[in-house]
Amino acid sequence: MPADHGSRRAALRAALAARDLDALLVTNLVNIRYLTGFTGSNAALLVHAADAEGAEERTVICTDGRYLTQVGEQVPDLRAEIARASAAHLIESVGRRSPSSLAFESHVVTVDEFAAWSVLAPDARLDPVPGLVEELRMVKDDFEVGLLRAACTAADSALADLIERGGLRPGRTEKEVGRELEALMLAHGADGISFETIVAAGANSAIPHHRPTEAVLAGGDFVKLDFGAEVGGYHSDMTRTYVLGQAADWQRDVYALVARSQEAGRDALRPGAEVSAVDGAARRVIEDAGYGELFLHGLGHGVGLEIHEAPGIGKLGTGTLLDGAAVTVEPGVYFSGRGGVRIEDTLVVREQGPELLTLTTKDLTVV
Repeated sequence: MPADHGSRRAALRAALAARDLDALLVTNLVNIRYLTGFTGSNAALLVHAADAEGAEERTVICTDGRYLTQVGEQVPDLRAEIARASAAHLIESVGRRSPSSLAFESHVVTVDEFAAWSVLAPDARLDPVPGLVEELRMVKDDFEVGLLRAACTAADSALADLIERGGLRPGRTEKEVGRELEALMLAHGADGISFETIVAAGANSAIPHHRPTEAVLAGGDFVKLDFGAEVGGYHSDMTRTYVLGQAADWQRDVYALVARSQEAGRDALRPGAEVSAVDGAARRVIEDAGYGELFLHGLGHGVGLEIHEAPGIGKLGTGTLLDGAAVTVEPGVYFSGRGGVRIEDTLVVREQGPELLTLTTKDLTVV
């Protein structure tokens, strides 16, 4: 089933009309991909509100000459115009015609760009509208969930392959493990990796976003693997923590604690749930055990065309979860200089309970 970009643009037009906005200039390339399927590195998109006459027919994408063929192939249903300064070209067209007001993605537009646009369209009112398309992107359609599922499967399969072939063993470096895991994701169908793979062994596992080094894995280490695969532009995100050789009692205890916290966070995922309450459900488990200050980050985040997108799930998060939102749940406890545990899944919020997309076991595994 192909992506229904037309329905996505229709939803955006309705959102514009609901806010009494005439049109939106989209310059965030990820949002342009979401709305049209275009994957080039330079583009702008002008979308009119639903109540504008011939709104869809007036929708226009602009890119430069490098992508003349690509835009025709990827976006056959929209009028395409060619100009190197794509956003400025569309702004000039607004200056020559309607609408009298134009919304823009103020969270991605620089001050200098805004100043230049004001000169190009002096009679148009430029309305800052941050995050409007991102709000639409929070809820994933079946096409998107299918790609997320494929990305998670590639990551699951790569990790299973790594473990089966003995790739996680004393004597290897963090960098060696990370490079092999990334290669295995590609071998199992990924188009790319979601981000630089985190491999953190021993004391390094207490660093939430440690970058792999030449540190050598040793018996008794916690080894934390945080990684993801990208398929069709959509990203998976998963963390598993292993013990090499033999687990000490303190490692079993902290692992069990994080596992209980992660389960509580997963169970709290429901449409309508406050994101801060979901974070709180998982955080309380760790706080009640006396380690609240060692949970150093938010519980999770949205995931899709970007590895980190709305909604953010944390203590200070605002808003509620929507049915169909794809999110991570990833509590952690980190003992500085000693080691730490994080367990993370990618899930889709559903009325009947969250759909788990990362299927690798979360039982404590000693390798």
